[in-house]
Amino acid sequence: MKFKDKLEGDFGILSLKGKLMGPPDTDELHDEVRALLGEGAKKIIIDMSGVSWLNSMGVGALMRAYTTVANHKGELVLARLTDKAHSLFVITQLTKVFRIFDTVDAAKTSL
Repeated sequence: MKFKDKLEGDFGILSLKGKLMGPPDTDELHDEVRALLGEGAKKIIIDMSGVSWLNSMGVGALMRAYTTVANHKGELVLARLTDKAHSLFVITQLTKVFRIFDTVDAAKTSL
């Protein structure tokens, strides 16, 4: 898994590429989110367009990141989910937990 992050004001945008299936990638995702929080991001958008596969450990890592951001009085949303990932979030009813947007710009506008 590859991670690319950038800070735009109080927005942290984290782009993922590859498979999110377990350690060490899931641990690195959490480290990247904590780093963005440490740099002052209060609104974190995870761009999932490059995620080719996601399993239960990957979902768990996203839940962990969501909780970490919420505990820091921030907000974490997802953007650009692939069809497979979106179906997984619908089936597991995680669409009730995560706010999901079609584009990063739509996420930024909403936050």
